[in-house]
Amino acid sequence: MIEAILNYDFMRYSFISGLIVGLIAPLLGTFIVVRRLSLIADALSHVALGGIAFGVYLSSVLNIVINPILSGIIFSVVGSLGIERLRTVYKHYSEIAIPIIMSLGIALSVLFLSLANGFNQDLFGYLFGSISAVSFSDLLLISVIGVIVLLFVYLLYKEMFLISFDEEYAGVMKINKYIHVIFIILVALVISASMRIVGILLVSAMMTLPVASAMRITSSFKQLMFVSIILGEISVIVGLFLGFHLNISPGGTIVLVSIAILLFTLLLNRIGVVRNAQRTQ
Repeated sequence: MIEAILNYDFMRYSFISGLIVGLIAPLLGTFIVVRRLSLIADALSHVALGGIAFGVYLSSVLNIVINPILSGIIFSVVGSLGIERLRTVYKHYSEIAIPIIMSLGIALSVLFLSLANGFNQDLFGYLFGSISAVSFSDLLLISVIGVIVLLFVYLLYKEMFLISFDEEYAGVMKINKYIHVIFIILVALVISASMRIVGILLVSAMMTLPVASAMRITSSFKQLMFVSIILGEISVIVGLFLGFHLNISPGGTIVLVSIAILLFTLLLNRIGVVRNAQRTQ
């Protein structure tokens, strides 16, 4: 694989993109898990699938090339804004916003997939990830999203930390409500950036599994964030390596590696090698 990375552009694009995804997905996933919004990634991934199917449909109707990732990003961002809006409408049942938007995403996916005459190889790659599908434009887009996410977390870390652990107190402290909106838009962007590597149906795993594993072996929020990123990068690197040599989509192998890491951390807890601190849960 190292030789392939040195000799083939698409392998370099996939590897670098995977490293970026392995960084930003667990980074935002830490805040998502702590806020108990783990299913939000699933909802937005289904909305993104509807956007991709819409892009494919438009391309077939208008006979022009439309990058499905762009339509997926637009749909995902709109879906994220819808979730945030519904969470304010149903204040005492805010979790209901997630299945509502997920249902909408599934319905749109089925509709546009049927209009676009079903699945094709390109759509299959978006669903489960593909090493060869990552282009330079995809890498550029993922890099831009990665920089935006890192800047957001760096500049607004204290506010995001406070919102994640005590949303009511954050409201009392008059933390700008638009931070919620910006955060959920960033989640949508990360999902859109990750779907080329991991695949839409598995992207939520990259935002939650490394965090779930890190929770078993860390005792503070910063440790949780740092270890989650490390485990995410390990999952991506090993998963891409296995996907390349087994000639299969990398999404499944990346997630299976993440599951294996989670089982290993649970085993460490079980035999008493590592004691988990409840403060991170």
